[in-house]
Amino acid sequence: MGTRAWLVALLALALGCEGVIGSGDDVGPGRSQDAGSDTDAGTDAGTDAGTDAGTGTGGTGGSGGTGGDSGPCANGPFAVPISDCNPDPLASSGDIHADCVARINQFRWECQCLPPLTRWVDGEDCTDGNAAYDSVNGAHASFYDLPCGSGGRAQNECPGWPSNDQVIAGCLQAMWDEGPEDGDPDTVNGHYESMATTSYTQVACGFFTTPSGDVWGVQNFD
Repeated sequence: MGTRAWLVALLALALGCEGVIGSGDDVGPGRSQDAGSDTDAGTDAGTDAGTDAGTGTGGTGGSGGTGGDSGPCANGPFAVPISDCNPDPLASSGDIHADCVARINQFRWECQCLPPLTRWVDGEDCTDGNAAYDSVNGAHASFYDLPCGSGGRAQNECPGWPSNDQVIAGCLQAMWDEGPEDGDPDTVNGHYESMATTSYTQVACGFFTTPSGDVWGVQNFD
């Protein structure tokens, strides 16, 4: 089954979406959620994929993603993302934290000409801990109980995915596919809103694999 068909099948099985303070969601083979610093709800889809939640600030780290000032992006970001934008995942660098940030920035640049977010290296250990905590206590529990540093302002989460690679390739794609807020109370757009933010400047990705092999992925935005 192709990647796109696989995602569609996962989304069809999604249990639902919910968000926490701010914008964001969780998406997975089963569901995704998000939470943020404002007042926004998140969603979930996939094996059990993303959440976002957060309030606070943190340190900075290396950068990931692409950018430039020529070609189709010469005139700056698009008001809305390119429709059905499904870029092939980038080659693995061997560092899942870096690859996650690069994937987010890939969507930002290739699908909407948005500049990259900085890799929040100092927040990664905490975000790994968030993923471990949530695997036991539920999506976004860490956002309220264990904020990173002074706290990320939004959090997306991919709960219970089959592998790290599928979190990066599949869950993040499903979150981006939500698109901008459309005024429909029956749809969730928080994951996309966190990924496409112009308010936050950095993101830390975290991962945890349960004893049964399920992968929880958390993305904290600040």
